[in-house]
Amino acid sequence: MPESAVSSPAPVAPPVVPAPAPSGWRHARRANSLSEVYGSVAVPDAGASFWRKLRAYWGPGLLVAVGYMDPGNWATDLAGGAGYGYTLLSVVLISSLFAMFLQHLAAKLGIVTGRDLAQACRDHYSRPVSLALWAMCEIAIAACDLAEVIGSAIALNLLFGLPLAWGVVLTTLDVLLVLFFQHKGFRLIESIVGGLIVLIFFCFLYEIVASHPDWRALAGGLLPRPEVVTHPGMLYVAIGILGATVMPHNLYLHSSIVQTRAFGQDEAGKRSAIKFATIDSTAALFLAFFVNAAILVTAAAAFHGKGHNNVADIADAHKLLTPVLGAGAASAVFAIALLASGQNSTLTGTLAGQIVMEGFLEIRIRPWLRRLITRAIAIVPAAIVAILYGASGTAKLLIFSQVVLSLQLSFAVFPLVRFTSDRAKMGEFVNSTGLRVAAYAVAFIIATLNGWLLVQTLRGWIA
Repeated sequence: MPESAVSSPAPVAPPVVPAPAPSGWRHARRANSLSEVYGSVAVPDAGASFWRKLRAYWGPGLLVAVGYMDPGNWATDLAGGAGYGYTLLSVVLISSLFAMFLQHLAAKLGIVTGRDLAQACRDHYSRPVSLALWAMCEIAIAACDLAEVIGSAIALNLLFGLPLAWGVVLTTLDVLLVLFFQHKGFRLIESIVGGLIVLIFFCFLYEIVASHPDWRALAGGLLPRPEVVTHPGMLYVAIGILGATVMPHNLYLHSSIVQTRAFGQDEAGKRSAIKFATIDSTAALFLAFFVNAAILVTAAAAFHGKGHNNVADIADAHKLLTPVLGAGAASAVFAIALLASGQNSTLTGTLAGQIVMEGFLEIRIRPWLRRLITRAIAIVPAAIVAILYGASGTAKLLIFSQVVLSLQLSFAVFPLVRFTSDRAKMGEFVNSTGLRVAAYAVAFIIATLNGWLLVQTLRGWIA
């Protein structure tokens, strides 16, 4: 048999020995984050081309980007576009820039210290504090899972007429899908998520073309305007967009999955890993920005100033898209994108839950059990509300999930900024003075705006 006919074995990543724990941490590291896939993806040596290196590092950013385009984002983007046209596009842009910045810090923490954010919190804070942070993070993951359940159920209802309650129950089956993909390797998960993101991207590219937006007004909407702050209603929606865009569990997720790459543990290896991980996440989050902006643009072009300024419900938007735009596939494409968004978020939510539990508690339980517990927490309230109140109730529950996420966000952002700004923990990779100031400014802006959103939401419910 000729030598060319013999298939060569697939390349295997060399074993990665993590660097010793820096002196700035309270405890020595006990286990690698996501140990079953730690350092499992090979990266080329230093002499390889830029594109070959980027191809090896490409993937984790796509998993992170999923959280920025999940069903929880859709309601705020729809409300912003229908109510205020293209004005709040600048808020979507600023929120995306905040996200890119924070995900860079999360990747840097994981690459430099060999710890994910959950492990870092456990090592730095006292046991009671780390347990409190764990509990709040679990609440955030449950809230995110709630949005995925509701979004997927709404999509199934829109596409196949399946009752919402049955759609909620049917989402339990994705536990089996997640388990199947996890056993096939991390690259497969990244590929599936990437494929679904591409599907969502092209769905909304179609929606934008079909909606015939005012391109001049669209470009003007990318520039911040004073009325975003001075107009109470606009400010409320703007803060909702910010709160729904930056997700706390994504910071834990990213700080872990960057460690699936078998990069060198010396200074040059880490510096290269930070560079390519940042390019990966920034490019992926730009796709997420496009999707969020496209939802707002479609709503602005289809509904604003046309008698539908109050559209904020996903089901209502689906019903109106085809008759308003006159494009027969508009509503179906919208629902397909929603279903893809919900299923994508399921994959990354499972990983985030595993990372948080192992990092904070050092407890490893079977993935199917972990997923079943998280999904049960989300399904019970969603099913009850769907049965008792129908579509209007699930829409309100979807918004409630975003408020819960907003409340938890600062408890992930401030530790992340603190750790990456500590020289004892980061060594020569510590945030520079300018970066430190910018990081704390972003953290305080997010905390202030999300606090304001929470107060206003609670006032509305009480009234």
